[in-house]
Amino acid sequence: MGGKSSRVKVVGPLVPYVDGFCEELKSQGYRPHAVCDQLRLLAHASRWLAGQGLDVGDLTSDRIEEFLAVRRAEGYVLWLSPKGVAPMLSHLRGVGAAPLPCLAPTTPVDDLVAVYRRYLLQERGIAETSAVSYVHVAKLFLAEHSDATGRLDGIGAAEVMRFVTEQCRLRNPAYIVCGLRSFLRWCHLLELTPQPLAGAVPAAANWRLATLPKAMEPGHVRALLDSCDRRTTFGRRDFAMLTVLVRLGLRAGEAAALEVSDIDWRAGEVVVRGKGPKIDRLPLPADVGEAVAGWLRRGRGPCPCPNVFTRVRAPRMGLTSAGVSAVVSSACRRAGLPEVNAHRLRHTAATEMLRAGSSLAEVGQVLRHRSALTTSIYAKVDRVSLSAVAQPWPGGAA
Repeated sequence: MGGKSSRVKVVGPLVPYVDGFCEELKSQGYRPHAVCDQLRLLAHASRWLAGQGLDVGDLTSDRIEEFLAVRRAEGYVLWLSPKGVAPMLSHLRGVGAAPLPCLAPTTPVDDLVAVYRRYLLQERGIAETSAVSYVHVAKLFLAEHSDATGRLDGIGAAEVMRFVTEQCRLRNPAYIVCGLRSFLRWCHLLELTPQPLAGAVPAAANWRLATLPKAMEPGHVRALLDSCDRRTTFGRRDFAMLTVLVRLGLRAGEAAALEVSDIDWRAGEVVVRGKGPKIDRLPLPADVGEAVAGWLRRGRGPCPCPNVFTRVRAPRMGLTSAGVSAVVSSACRRAGLPEVNAHRLRHTAATEMLRAGSSLAEVGQVLRHRSALTTSIYAKVDRVSLSAVAQPWPGGAA
């Protein structure tokens, strides 16, 4: 240990874990003063354990709650919640010193849902976020209609229709319909239902091609990028992320999953992990490469996390999809623009490609659409091509 952390005196059963804890914090990007704060917390926990005649192996979830209650009673103002002690507990559990938290007992229905989730991820190959949605619908249906073992005996088309009708009043109809069909097909495959019920799920109205894709104006995109102060670490990261989103048309989850090893600087290519197991390669435009390199060299720096876009503050871990969209929303507020999510920049990338003369097929390749029908919605914003086939207005000038 060195610096301020060496001034913290630790006594009690946690002394053997001090050096390893400090090194782990430093590797996660914690600054010296933050390492010192965490070490003071560990010192207090060690004194408390010694005073209670306990060892590190007694640090169960209940004991942690007792320790936090003591901190609050003694007038401490920091690290008073489970989140505050999470770094210390994570290290002690990671080295096998502290016991792992006890999991709540599962029911047959819980086990069934877990098997369904594995099926979605491993056999269907769908994305984690989609699996979460499908599993949620399955839980809703099982809560109403399954017995204690998870079986759906006695369920018919009338019950399915009633469930869909009730849930569609509360939730997105497409969300309920897609999730329920998938679950009922799987249930029949495992013989959990006496007859196939997926066909009893009514179709939901699909208005996906009824509106124009919403893209940002070119001036707004420039304002969004200019709002990033590239003299700061946050600004360099946000600028690089926004440039990737608006130039490559990546989804929020794809930007979050992007790893340093995915960028081939010599070949000028980038690997994109799309929905499910799909992997594609895209050209890396010069301006995108410069923005990302600026962040990697002068912002992100050495970091054990493989992701390109990470948290700026410790612990230095990769961003989630929600984190990427939060960066976009923050940039909108700085630029004085209406808040949009990350997917709006994907629409913007497609629209800008069309304005530059790219064909719909080329747009579909960049956006990595599986179906040409998905890309066809952008035909509505290709006004130059549409004007060539537009019929004159009845009664208008010749």
